[in-house]
Parts: sequence; structure tokens; C-alpha cells
Amino acid sequence: MRVALFVHCFFPSHFYGTESYTLDLALNLRALGYDPIIVTAVFAGEPKKPQVITRYEYAGLPVYCIDKNYYPNTRIKDTYYQPEVRELLDRLLSILKPDLVHVTHLINHTGVLLEATRTLGIPTIATLTDFFGFCYNNKLEAADGSLCRGPNSRRTNCLACHLKAAGLGPMAGPVMRFVARSPIAPATAVALNAFTTIPGFRSGRVAGMVQDVARRPDILMSLYANYRAVIAPTRFLKDAYLANGLTVPAHNIRFGVDLPRTPKPRRSNNAPVKFGFIGQIAPHKGVDILVDAFQTTVHHRAELHIYGPADQDPPYMGLLRRKAEGLPVYFHDTFPKDRLADVLAGIDFLVIPSRWYENSPLVLLNALASHTPVIVSDVAGMTEFVEPGRSGFVFSRNNGDHLAQVIRAVANPIEARSLTATTEYPTTTRTMTREVVCVYESIVSK
Repeated sequence: MRVALFVHCFFPSHFYGTESYTLDLALNLRALGYDPIIVTAVFAGEPKKPQVITRYEYAGLPVYCIDKNYYPNTRIKDTYYQPEVRELLDRLLSILKPDLVHVTHLINHTGVLLEATRTLGIPTIATLTDFFGFCYNNKLEAADGSLCRGPNSRRTNCLACHLKAAGLGPMAGPVMRFVARSPIAPATAVALNAFTTIPGFRSGRVAGMVQDVARRPDILMSLYANYRAVIAPTRFLKDAYLANGLTVPAHNIRFGVDLPRTPKPRRSNNAPVKFGFIGQIAPHKGVDILVDAFQTTVHHRAELHIYGPADQDPPYMGLLRRKAEGLPVYFHDTFPKDRLADVLAGIDFLVIPSRWYENSPLVLLNALASHTPVIVSDVAGMTEFVEPGRSGFVFSRNNGDHLAQVIRAVANPIEARSLTATTEYPTTTRTMTREVVCVYESIVSK
């Protein structure tokens, strides 16, 4: 069976969770006798390729890359439904002739891909890795920073998220920057929505923007009906999609990780307890909450090591460095995937202080697999993997004081290392892939 895995971006330029999942899945499919092909894209604004489709190999896998510089977004709708790429996708699918298409992220390909596979009669499934299908910012985070349940009936909360994002962009004017940085974005969204219903104002650039945002959830959910099935790595993500209009069969298949399950190295009880963060250095990841919490820990008994790209958000990184002055907080750059086991071996607790609904982050699963207990914010995409007091602890989201209490309580070398014996995560990528293959076979056999 030839399986075309469509992902929004891929190695070697992009290497986070969804890309890693796609790579692991493809490698295991090949080992199981399948014929995987990866179809990815270059984001508009990244270095332009000499032609719209290029082919390369990564880890021995064939990769076809669509350069979106040739199809730049001209309106909001292009970010989720771009008819201009339809002919290109039709041509590529006709050349590749996959028996099944597995989408691991639609960004860059947009919902037009699902129309193309339906027309060509290619069975299509998806792994849901975030909330793209119904959430404007993919994170279920409202404009005011609170957690969101999904679009309201008039989609004004989605419009508020757009106004906030636009106001924080590099091209934003002073008015938009004010709206984005103040509590008035939701009220502005309601006013704009009402304004564009007035005769004479139902067309034009502003009305088009409002309509593109408002119609997004309905357009995508109607296109998602073309999937034969979807896979969700957490119960929470699956339930969130079902609550927001998903109508196709949904399977809960946890992500697998292949980190060695060897016992954690023993360290001296006189050594400081080492807390770690590994991931993107961005506000929604809550790294500032962790640094703030560390200001009140027992410093001679604890260290904080932060691993992540220093150039992802320079102003935010600058803020973190200022907060960390005089503290035993150490910043490290990103590292190759094959060093993850060594990095985790030197950490007593991995902390994931995210502000948004994480969905089974691979770094969490790798930590558990390496017998490294975790401390996570109480968002459902993570808490279903943590058994408090056995494999880690949970603190109130966005609450630095509560996180500081947890850190102080476990900043004891003996107690910290006792949890390693009960922290585990047995699911491997091969186990995961076999479960995915069962979904493939059930779809293709119909």
C-alpha cells in the first residue's frame, strides 16, 4: 500500500512535534512493508525554491515539497481554503498515485486537499495534532488569554483572535496594536461583526475579512466530513472536535516514543535538583511563569535549565534573561533529536508550564519514557498522561505561585529521585504505527 503523508512542513528545516510524528510514522510504515511518501511545503516568506515542486530524500524517505511562495496568501481564507492550489494538488496526486492519503497537518495544503482526494477517490484519514479544524489560532486560547471551548454562534470570539494576532504583527498600525494589547479586542470584534451587516457595508475589504474568519469553522468542518476516519492522540482533543462538529469516526491512538527505557542514572544526594524545560521559547509555552516561579525556590538546592531556540522570539527571550538575572537559571540552545535521552538523563523534573491546551507533547512522553517525572499545567491534553505523586505533579495553569509551591515541595534530591521508579511510558512508535495500520486496513477494505 502506498501512503502519502501530507504535513505542513518537514525536516530538515522544521523539526517539532508534528514533523517528528510524521517522520516516525513513515519510517515504521516502511519497516512494516508499506510504501510511504511525504508531501510537505515551504511557507511563503521562506527561501524560494527554483520550482514550485521539488523532490528530496530524508532518512531514505521520498519527500515532495510544494513551495508556497508561488501561491502566497492574499486573504484570510487562503490560510484554510485556497482554490489556487487545487490544480497543483490534482497533478501531484495523479503522479504519486497513493492508495491512501494520511494528513498530519492541513496548513499550506488547506482544505482544498480534501476536495482533491474525494474527487480522485483516494481514501483519506487524518491525525489531529491541534485545533486547526475549528479554532482560528489552533490553540483554543481566547483573545483575553483564557482557554476557549470553540467558536461561538456568531464567531465573534474567532474574530477577536484575528484582531489580536493582526495587532501583534510586524505590519500593524498604532490602532491595531492598541486593540491587540488591550481588553477591547472582543468588544471590537462584536462591533465589527454588527457593522458589516449594515446595508452598504456588506462588501469591501473589512467585510471580506469578517466573512473569511466567520465562515472558517463551517467550511473546514464540511471538508473534514470527507475524511474516512481521524486519529487523536488524546481523549480531550477527540472530544473537542466532536463537540465542534466533527462527524466522522474518531480513534484515540496515543503517540509513541522510542527513547531507551533504561533506568535513570543515579546521582549524588548532595547534587542540586535539576528542573528542565525543553521546547519553543514563546509566550504560549509559559516559560516566563516557570522563571518567575523559580525566583522563590531554595536556590542552593535547585537549578533550572532551559533548552530552546534563542531567536524564535527575541523580545520574549530578552524578558526571560532579565527575569533570570542572579538566579541559577541556565539557557541552552536546541539540540539534535539523538541527544534527547542524554539531556533528560541530566534532569530530575521536566516542567511544561503551557498556557494553552497542549496535545500529548512528545517531550512529555519522552520524559515519562526516560523515567523523568514531570510538572505540568492543568490542561487536559497533558494531565491525562500524569498520575500525581507517581509520575509527576500538576499545577494551576498560569499560576506561578502554585508552580513555585510544587517546585519547593519536590526540591529534595531523595524525594525527587524516588519518583523515577514509578514514572514510565511504554508506547513505542512501532506500537503506535501498528494501531494506525489497523485504521488504514479498516478504511481500504470497505
